[in-house]
Amino acid sequence: MSTAGWGECNLRECSVEQSLFQYRPYLAATSVFIALFGISGIVHMVQGIWYKQRTFAILMVLGCICEIIGYGGRIIMYNDPWDFNGFIMQIVCITIAPVFMTAAIYVTLYRSILQLSPSSASFKPALYYQIFIPCDVISLVLQAVGGAMSSESNGSSQAGVDIGLAGLAFQVFTLLVFIALAVQYGFRYHKDRKSGRVKSSGLDTRFKIFLICLSVSLVLIFIRCAYRIYELSDGYSGSALHDQGLFIALESCMITAATLLLNIGHPGLVFDPRRRSSIPVDKNSHVYSSDETNRDMEGAAM
Repeated sequence: MSTAGWGECNLRECSVEQSLFQYRPYLAATSVFIALFGISGIVHMVQGIWYKQRTFAILMVLGCICEIIGYGGRIIMYNDPWDFNGFIMQIVCITIAPVFMTAAIYVTLYRSILQLSPSSASFKPALYYQIFIPCDVISLVLQAVGGAMSSESNGSSQAGVDIGLAGLAFQVFTLLVFIALAVQYGFRYHKDRKSGRVKSSGLDTRFKIFLICLSVSLVLIFIRCAYRIYELSDGYSGSALHDQGLFIALESCMITAATLLLNIGHPGLVFDPRRRSSIPVDKNSHVYSSDETNRDMEGAAM
């Protein structure tokens, strides 16, 4: 069955199998995801103000806004599977949204290392965000350019697909390197504590919840990015693009869960300056406040 072009058909005249995705997005599921991202974004905003974690809050709220716009595009495509604006809203915004979330995680690991034990890191802790956030920006630009080229070609540009895939592949590679370095730091910190080189209290319940939620969120985002590479590997004509169940399971559920976990294990649990006693800080190192960390980041960016 041939595919009808954008704006050339409607549900009264054509079968939904003639649309690009070959399905109508589930309205109920899409509405639920919009509501969850909306709630999570509002909670992240409130948490950022309450805990004075403005960088983390800004990045997470931007990610949630992109998700809401993207799923808004899916609602448009539920009503009209041949609506090109709905397609672009989805393909661009849902694709780039997790980039903001991974940037928030990169900043958070940097702050965690400063609080726990900078001496246990293999290199200067600031390099964690000085390297990985620019990598995130590169990934964001590639994915946005790929989406823009798809927009200009009405979704038929193979070059747009290839550039978008390059951005996703680079994001997956960056996440792999980041995860490896985070795991390495965890082992080094544990070893230094056992040997007495780091004189700190043990991880309390709040810090454990924070680390677990952060780690699981990172893995969920990684799974999602790997799925998106698979989904677009055959372009817009591939069978993976037509599998709505797979999209909901490996895109929608993964990112929704990651976003909500970052509400539950919010950095404010351990970095709130009003609860400094909850941080298992190395007694030989400086305790950084949120303002000091933000000044460090702003200075490094100049």
